[in-house]
Amino acid sequence: MNNKTMVMVLAYNVERTLEKTYNAVPDSLKTFVVVGDNCSQDRTNEIAQRLGIRTIRHEENFNYGGNLKRLMKTFLDEGGEVAVELHGDFQYDPSLTDLMVEYISRGYFDMIQGSRIRSRSEALAGGMPLYRYTCNRIMTFAQNLWFGTVFGEWHSGLRAYSRRLLEAAPLDSFSDTHAFASDIMMFAVANGFWVGEVPCPAKYEGESSSVPLPKLFDYAFKTFASAMKYPPGKRLPLKQMIKNTGGGRSA
Repeated sequence: MNNKTMVMVLAYNVERTLEKTYNAVPDSLKTFVVVGDNCSQDRTNEIAQRLGIRTIRHEENFNYGGNLKRLMKTFLDEGGEVAVELHGDFQYDPSLTDLMVEYISRGYFDMIQGSRIRSRSEALAGGMPLYRYTCNRIMTFAQNLWFGTVFGEWHSGLRAYSRRLLEAAPLDSFSDTHAFASDIMMFAVANGFWVGEVPCPAKYEGESSSVPLPKLFDYAFKTFASAMKYPPGKRLPLKQMIKNTGGGRSA
């Protein structure tokens, strides 16, 4: 694992889950963890300091997208090569992060995400609320149709990114809300970056965050509005792979 990796842990009031999230990160990546504390009102920052985790504490809540943008800009400013997005509420399995980093660092992908949707029964058995599963399926179907892809989902919060992608992405133009997740993936797909996914078990526990239904409608509206920037037929061809090897886009 190279020393230009950053594991960006998004944190807002995660005092109950931050430690077990950090402990589940592979040992090879622990020294590269950076917590983006989005103006938490609980003991999140105190726990991060006790664990010796580097923390970037915002003095106001910049929302999901705003927090991630600031971490990504820090990553770029510090010359990073591979950035990992991980939520501090333990909803996504941190032990997968080193595998995802390898896909990026070996040059196979510019972005790779953990897909929670392999089957309806598996997702629901993991505790995913039915309304979230239904919204995910509808939106993913529409986005796959629009972009000509076959991804299992478009809305994961466990992702790894190459420097090449983050340097090219107009981060400031993306939403500060959860719609950032769709914005950056749509940009990557439409502009010929290599995007793939790996299975990631869905895991919703009592401590996991969950976007309420009204905000999901707002998320859907922002996502579909952003998709209009990339009409079918305007998708750029795949860029040359960072690694000189054969193969096609994985989805």
